[in-house]
Amino acid sequence: MQNTTAPAVSRAEAVKKYKKTSQFGETMKRMARNKAAVLGLIILVALILMSLCADFLYDYDTYVVKQNIADRLQWPSAQHPLGTDEFGRDLLARIVHGSRTSLLLSFAAVALSLAVGGFLGAIAGYYGKWLDNLLMRIMDVILAIPMTLFAMVIVAALGASTLNLVIALSVSQIPTFARVVRGAVLTVKDSEYIEAARAIGQRDLSIISAHVLPNCMAPIIVQTTLRIAATITSTASLSFLGLGVTAPTPEWGALLSTGRTFIRDSSYLTFFPGLFIMITILSLNLLGDGLRDALDPRLR
Repeated sequence: MQNTTAPAVSRAEAVKKYKKTSQFGETMKRMARNKAAVLGLIILVALILMSLCADFLYDYDTYVVKQNIADRLQWPSAQHPLGTDEFGRDLLARIVHGSRTSLLLSFAAVALSLAVGGFLGAIAGYYGKWLDNLLMRIMDVILAIPMTLFAMVIVAALGASTLNLVIALSVSQIPTFARVVRGAVLTVKDSEYIEAARAIGQRDLSIISAHVLPNCMAPIIVQTTLRIAATITSTASLSFLGLGVTAPTPEWGALLSTGRTFIRDSSYLTFFPGLFIMITILSLNLLGDGLRDALDPRLR
């Protein structure tokens, strides 16, 4: 008599042994094999943690804004690892607190531009026809203006403040996200699952939010990391020109601007803020390249 339970047991063991890996897990595994991307992620996380813990590392009133003329323009030492500025304030403390300002402004500007640009791009790509043509021509006009120059015009018109700086940086990047999202939507809007959603009577807004955009996340995520890097540069540029964060609030670009006056005898005042800007942008570019390779289906 044949044993009919053995095949069933073996199948059960096979099913138990098999573990279905999510798309997120597969993406993380592929990115983990990219050492440059992992390095960029580690550096970025360290910078974010540094900005979040700035108040625990250095008291704002004591080390960042309080002037001590007796210690002005001191080169790096054991007491001041990165030296002091023209008012005797610890440069490392100002860079640490400046990271909070630079990163917060950049993340806020990119988030706002992603929300507005993503919405416009999704609408243009999904509906097409005259609406697509109208929105894309408006985006082309904005794209024709350099990002930093466009942001300078907005800040000059609205006035120099943190809120106006975020608005200027976000408005200048809306076309970039709009075109990226539109291109991604065009590749998926005619898929079978989109047609099935239409057939069962789902509304367009529900289809876009529940079916179209979730399948367009790969290029959006990559573009977001790269735009954050570009926004950090633009933020530093505007602050360097005096159109960004106002004194005494520390910001990396503002530190570069004030340090250039003493660059001949105290070059560290511009070297260290510039070094932090370079490291941050490098980490974001490495992470963006790694995510692009990990999310590319042709490389799986």
